[in-house]
Amino acid sequence: MEARKKTRTIYVGRVPVGGGNPIVVQSMTKTNTTDVTSTVRQIKSLEALGCEIIRLAVPDMKAAKALGAIKKSIDIPMIADIHFDRRLAIEAIEQGVDGLRINPGNIGARWKVKEVVTAAKVRGIPIRIGVNAGSLEKELLQKYGHPVPEALVESAERHIQILEEIDFTNLKVSLKGSDVPTTVEAYRLFSERYDYPLHIGISETGPPSTGIIKSSVGLGILLSEGIGDTIRVSLTANSEEEVRVAYEILKSLNLRKKGAEIISCPTCGRCRIDLRGLATEVEYRLREIDKPIKIAVMGCVVNGPGEAKEADLGIAGGKGIGILFKKGRVIKKIKEKDLLDELMNEISLWR
Repeated sequence: MEARKKTRTIYVGRVPVGGGNPIVVQSMTKTNTTDVTSTVRQIKSLEALGCEIIRLAVPDMKAAKALGAIKKSIDIPMIADIHFDRRLAIEAIEQGVDGLRINPGNIGARWKVKEVVTAAKVRGIPIRIGVNAGSLEKELLQKYGHPVPEALVESAERHIQILEEIDFTNLKVSLKGSDVPTTVEAYRLFSERYDYPLHIGISETGPPSTGIIKSSVGLGILLSEGIGDTIRVSLTANSEEEVRVAYEILKSLNLRKKGAEIISCPTCGRCRIDLRGLATEVEYRLREIDKPIKIAVMGCVVNGPGEAKEADLGIAGGKGIGILFKKGRVIKKIKEKDLLDELMNEISLWR
C-alpha cells in the first residue's frame, strides 16, 4: 500500500477534498431533477448511508431552477452536472450549488467559459473537469485512434489550460472510462504530472454482478497506489448500493472505517448450518449501522474463533448449537436457532 499522492486541497461546500484529507464518498441521483420531492427523498436516503457529496444532472433550465429548493432541503454539498450550455451553469450557481462538473471545451467560446468561471470564482465554487473516454474530442480520437490513456490525459490538460489561462485553479479532475486498465493508466499518468485532487471512478460498469467487480478492481488498484481523493462507484443499480460498495472498497484497504465489516467462511464439508442464509441476514440487518465494527459469521465451532480472532464479535455454528465470541474468546454457548438474535443483541451493546 503506497502513501497517498500529495494533492492540493479544495472545498466542496464544507467538505475538504485532497491534501491528505479522508477520501470522500459521493454518488449521483437517479431521479428526475425537476421532481424535487423524489430527489430530496433519495438524497436523504444517501445521506443516511454516509454519502458526503451528491451530484445532480442538469439537462435543462427547468432542472437548473429546481436546484435551489433541493439545496435547502439537504445537508450535504451538491454538485451540478452541466454539459454544453453555460446558462445552465450560471443558473445552477445562482441557485446555490457547491460545485460544478463541466468540460470547459464543450461549453463553447472562451467568453462563455469565462462567464461560468467568473461566476464560480465569485461564489468560491470549485469545478470538476470530467473527462470521459466515451466523449473524447474528435481530434484526439483521430490523433490516437482510440480512447487510450494518453488521449484522456491530453483532454484533461486542454481543459485545465483553458481555466488556468483565465486564472482559475479551484479544480478537481476525473478521467473515467469503462475499461479498467485504460482508466487506471490514465489516472497514473495524470497523477505524475499534476497535483490537482482526483475524483476516481470506472464509468458504465454495468449491473451489480459485474459492476462491483470492475469498480473494486479499478478503484482498488488506484487507491492502493495512493491515487484518489474522492470516489464514486457507478452501477446500474440504486444509488444507495453505490455508496455501500464505495465504503466497502475503502474499508478493505483500511482507508475509511464506517459501518460493519462482515467476514464469513466459504463453508466446507464440516459446515452443518445454513451459513449462507445466516451471513446474508446479518449483512441485511447491519446495512445501515454507522459504528465501525468487524463481525465474523463462521460455520465451524472448531476453527471459527481462531480464524476470525481479529473480529470484534462473531458467531460460529454447529449442528444444533453454536458459540458467540468476542475478539476470538468464547463468551457463550447458544442454541443454533438463537445465534442471530444473540449476535444482534451483543452488537447493540458494543461501544
